Amino acid sequence: METPVLRRLRDLTDFEVADGNPDVRGWTVRGNDGQALGVVHELIVEPEAMKVRYLDVELDSRFHINEHENRILLPIGAASLDDDGDNVFVPALNAESVLNYPPYVEIQITREYEEAMLRALGKEPAATPRFYEQESFDTDSFYSRRRAS
Repeated sequence: METPVLRRLRDLTDFEVADGNPDVRGWTVRGNDGQALGVVHELIVEPEAMKVRYLDVELDSRFHINEHENRILLPIGAASLDDDGDNVFVPALNAESVLNYPPYVEIQITREYEEAMLRALGKEPAATPRFYEQESFDTDSFYSRRRAS
């Protein structure tokens, strides 16, 4: 099956974050050790499904391997929201493991890259034609902890 078209939210003039869900761009991303890994730079969406699939994270300067490897993509279901503060938690990553995470080259997302991301998070990619229906892409679990007031 063909990989769906994914786009940056900022490039989709007719799209916005759904009512009741916070816009997490600019929020701090923290690993399982509580340390800041970076900030959410952009949301990567599948327009046809009208769902966020990835958080585009700009890593903190201490993690920059070089100028071209300072961003990572996180499947939306691999993260969760803070109950109170503007933080996104990624239980499968920390300050050490993020260094081995596949870097993201803007808007060049292949199925091979997506599978490498899942493996880096300790998840085996599902062999299904409905790739984004696996737990790692569950937007409901991401947003359920905290809805915008």
